[in-house]
Amino acid sequence: MPSAPGPDALPTHARGAAPGQAARFASIGSPYFGILLAAMAVILILSNIGASKGVAFGPIITDAGFFLFPLAYILGDVISEVYGFKVARKAILTTFALSVFASLSYWVIIALPGFDDDFGASKQAALEGALGPVPQIVLASLLAFLAGQTINSWILVRMKARSGEKSLWARLMGSSGAGEFVDTLIFCSIAASVIGITDFGMFVNYVVVGFVYKTLVEFLFVPVTAVVIGWIKKREPSYLA
Repeated sequence: MPSAPGPDALPTHARGAAPGQAARFASIGSPYFGILLAAMAVILILSNIGASKGVAFGPIITDAGFFLFPLAYILGDVISEVYGFKVARKAILTTFALSVFASLSYWVIIALPGFDDDFGASKQAALEGALGPVPQIVLASLLAFLAGQTINSWILVRMKARSGEKSLWARLMGSSGAGEFVDTLIFCSIAASVIGITDFGMFVNYVVVGFVYKTLVEFLFVPVTAVVIGWIKKREPSYLA
């Protein structure tokens, strides 16, 4: 039996939207939230590893996590739209707790004594090169995603409180721009030195390309995001209640 809706499920007219167009939110009693949370955490952990490698497509500078990270934001949009700001904030904090745990695990793996032969030495060097920079990447991601995703979620939910169930595309696109800008600026400022960006021109390139790319991906995926949101809303018992 689904649990009672949380505070985010207040009728829209109680929070400023027109009566009859209530902005509903589901509780987290069904399995859908757990699946979304697990996917967000895995994607973020993998993108943190990928972000330790700088990537150059001609004059375009980015990192190897570029194709993964926008997906975490899209999942954040789905959670915010369906479950509300308080649940989205819990998802963000849980995701980052798992990212910190992964980073500590990498540190232990690197610190453990390995074999003394040539194979063991090359394996150790490879692990240090691939996973060694990750703690700084996790710090960058922690601060950036925490700030950017929180802003993204807050704006989306506030827009929903005003428009109710209407204008989904507008709030997905409107919230993404602000969240991605804050996220990209914070992340690039901390992580640039780890992936080999050493001068101001490269840094500006990294920030601009990262922001434009991630925002464009989110915009292009808005139709897919909207379909996923609609599918989950129809299957969440507490959303339809």
